[in-house]
Amino acid sequence: MAEKMDRRIRKTKAQLRHGLAKLLKEKTIKEIAVKELVEEVDINRSTFYLHYTDIYDLMEQTENDLKNEILEIIHNDEPVKIGETMPHITELFVFIADNREIASALLGPNGDVAFMRQIEQIISSHCMKYLKPYLVHLDERTLERVNSFCIAGCLGLIISWMKNNFDDTPESLAKISYTLVLSALKPYMTKIAE
Repeated sequence: MAEKMDRRIRKTKAQLRHGLAKLLKEKTIKEIAVKELVEEVDINRSTFYLHYTDIYDLMEQTENDLKNEILEIIHNDEPVKIGETMPHITELFVFIADNREIASALLGPNGDVAFMRQIEQIISSHCMKYLKPYLVHLDERTLERVNSFCIAGCLGLIISWMKNNFDDTPESLAKISYTLVLSALKPYMTKIAE
């Protein structure tokens, strides 16, 4: 019985997340009312309030879930060479494709800029861990700028992919991202990426 209840709760939350994503494509979070959302996904207001206090709580929990999943994908305590990062990059692009609806909404014009900055920071600090051994001669400020350039390029690639309706495979985008980042970094590397 508990499993059936858990499945129902997951289904309800998924419906609400879907509805939120759909509405965020049309308007800002400030313009979305609970009444409008529950009508969109055809559930009762009381069901909504069993899980969330308001629209902002739904948005925050959705963002936290996504953030935790991204952290799970990129979290790795073992030292990995740059040449061994491709599976992690691919997994991140697969995650974005699997969550394309909410990702497009959150990274779109009505999305949450603060959330996007948090994701940038998570990925940036993770990338620095891989880059530092190859860029040891750079001072911290230059290293941070090189990393910011790479992160901004990857985000631009993701946003372009979204605008073109995810018209390419996650694997292809991961390869493009990996190749461009390595090309940008090569002149600064003290040793060749393996």
